[in-house]
Amino acid sequence: MSWFKRVKEGITTSTSDKKSVPDGLWHKCSRCKKATLSSDHAVNKYVCMHCNYHDKIGSREYFEVIFDEGTCKELYSNIKPTDPLEFKDTKAYKDRLAETIKKTGMEDALRVGVGNVDGLPLVIACMDFGFIGGSMGSVVGEKIARAIDYGRENRIPVMIISKSGGARMMEAAFSLMQMAKTSAKLALLGQAGVPYISLLTDPTTGGVTASFAMLGDINIAEPEALIGFAGPRVIRETIGKDLPKGFQSSEFLLEHGFVDIIVPRTELKQKLSTLLHLWAEKPMAM
Repeated sequence: MSWFKRVKEGITTSTSDKKSVPDGLWHKCSRCKKATLSSDHAVNKYVCMHCNYHDKIGSREYFEVIFDEGTCKELYSNIKPTDPLEFKDTKAYKDRLAETIKKTGMEDALRVGVGNVDGLPLVIACMDFGFIGGSMGSVVGEKIARAIDYGRENRIPVMIISKSGGARMMEAAFSLMQMAKTSAKLALLGQAGVPYISLLTDPTTGGVTASFAMLGDINIAEPEALIGFAGPRVIRETIGKDLPKGFQSSEFLLEHGFVDIIVPRTELKQKLSTLLHLWAEKPMAM
């Protein structure tokens, strides 16, 4: 009866006057399914406040998390991929590139930025999984090589954030060549005495793992990240045995000596600042 009284009194709310919740106001964790305000989720570095699940984020978000505000400058944004093999699978590679560039607003699967972390300079090359699975093609390799050269020439520590399914099959040998290219550049960086930090995130697999991702002076991993060369299913089918529990997780690799430390994203900037200040106190070799 109360509803009818409200109609009679003329205080009903029409459909057109109802206020809807704006899109993107809430974030729902893909693991625990609990909701958090998107603004609070961003403040917490895109880590679930309920279950500590680390959402996959892109290079822009990592730059926001790590660099001091207003100090980041993007480098080599004008380098664009080509289709040297005129490759075609379910669709032409050039068409796939055009669609992905339009969808993501990126030219390829990696951004390079230079900025400050608590006042100390750092070069970061960060992969984006949203661009063809973060696959490593010739542009990714070239940007990493240039980022390393920039750090070596300016004596600034270099950090690479890996998030990739591996080499980009559409570029075949051109992609595989990037493994040797980036590894050689890192060798030169080491000879110059400039530190290199590798951050392994979920997932880090394939040729990326087999090259620059595992060559850091210090290898840092995010919690519960999948890190390995071949996927668990492929390994299981190859050796015909069940894999150990947690195999290829950050925690398993830390236990077996493949990574040096696991750092939650909420503590990442603090840890990097500590490392950079330690390195700054001891002059780097000439």
